[in-house]
Amino acid sequence: MKHQLVLLLVSFIPFILADLPSISHVRVPKDPFEPVQIRQAYAGSTGMHLSWNTFSKLPARPTVNYGLTITSLPFVSSPQNAESVTYPTSLTYNNHVRITHLTPNTKYFWKPAFSNATSIFSFTTAREAGDHTLFTVAVVVDLGLIGPQGLSTTVGAGASNPLKPGEINTIQSLQQHESWDFLWHPGDIAYADYWLKEELQGFLPNTSIANGFHVYESLLNQFYDEMTPLTSRKPWMVGPGNHEANCDDGGIRGYDVRICVPGQTNFTGFRNHFRMPSYQSGGLENFWYSFNHGMVHFVQIDTETDLGHGILGPDQPGGSEGNPGEDSGPFGLVDQQINWLINDLKNVDRKKTPWVVVAGHRPWYVSGAICAECQKAFESIFNQYSVDLVLTGHFHVYERIAPIFNGTIDPNELNNPKFPWYITNGAAGHYDGLNSLPTKLAPFSRAAYDKHYGWSRLVFHNCSHLTHEFVKSADGSVLDRATLFKDRKC
Repeated sequence: MKHQLVLLLVSFIPFILADLPSISHVRVPKDPFEPVQIRQAYAGSTGMHLSWNTFSKLPARPTVNYGLTITSLPFVSSPQNAESVTYPTSLTYNNHVRITHLTPNTKYFWKPAFSNATSIFSFTTAREAGDHTLFTVAVVVDLGLIGPQGLSTTVGAGASNPLKPGEINTIQSLQQHESWDFLWHPGDIAYADYWLKEELQGFLPNTSIANGFHVYESLLNQFYDEMTPLTSRKPWMVGPGNHEANCDDGGIRGYDVRICVPGQTNFTGFRNHFRMPSYQSGGLENFWYSFNHGMVHFVQIDTETDLGHGILGPDQPGGSEGNPGEDSGPFGLVDQQINWLINDLKNVDRKKTPWVVVAGHRPWYVSGAICAECQKAFESIFNQYSVDLVLTGHFHVYERIAPIFNGTIDPNELNNPKFPWYITNGAAGHYDGLNSLPTKLAPFSRAAYDKHYGWSRLVFHNCSHLTHEFVKSADGSVLDRATLFKDRKC
């Protein structure tokens, strides 16, 4: 018999950390103002967003001291460029500071105020547009919690692809091969919304529905702690995925589960936790924005909501995957993202930034389920403005596609193609494992893997050569490598 858990919108009362059930693995420091979950993001080539969380509200606006050496932090951030935000079910406060008037491609050191903690963090500002020096970028999509309550050597009944004993996971692999300038993460961050699925599969102890938000927030905070060794040193650029708003993830055959806990819906945690360079690029919050870094113009789009052209995003109520209670956007005006994207791409200075790379969460060229709405909204624009590379995830496999437009493969393949090059890599790793590729791949497929967790490494050699590598997390080997050539004079 099919069991049904109906949609529940539970009203929550204030709580204290002592109320957290034993499921919580979150480290709570004795100092309530100690900075945790350190992360940073570009704010133009001369600015940085610096963010951290605290378990108590700061006594004043967030402030950082910063400087060019670890022993001297003479500069103080402006309170006008600072905010501390939270939401009713959050365990912590999200503190954000934007500092400006920095020197491009320069290393700085910084320390949050109000805490007795002695840790000092560092970042390097973006390379100035027009700097054609070689650099590397790391890309992960669909990366979730690792460890006892996430992807580990054991998983619950029904989950697949656990780590092998002693195997290196993607977060560890990124640390071991940290030669990249920044980490790009276009959606599905933490997979905390799998809390119910993990409980139903017997991986986590059962909690009451009313306490579901405790579990969700605990898993979210654990993941941010795991990422801190990376994100306290390198910028972490993010975009929205469906699991930033998903509230229908029981995912067990025989159940129709629709439990939407506050904080999980409408991208609430995602909107509070991150600050991306939308102000500098005319974009919108963490949903769509762009930035320059050296010889590349990077563009993050939102494939979940606000697709424009009258098209509902997949996650919006009435969309192909929208569920009652998710309340997923829209966040902008009609056609706002599309108009912004056209204007952004139209104004790229290809002499300074000859490469244009776009990332969004959902693919439309992949040997699996596609986002037809996304294709209708974006594909012609990418082709019209000569986007070089489009990166996606969502389907938990790796697949490299030939340059293509409107179903037609570019006859030049990677040797100076006119059409955009598409790569899907959703194999970074999360609790429920990888998907399976079909026996017969699509005709546009050029390389594909569905048995290995991994991440993408982009190497921008010069204005004409870009290499993409699929790095196997377990041992750092490169399973697939391909170089795109564009006939441009550097």
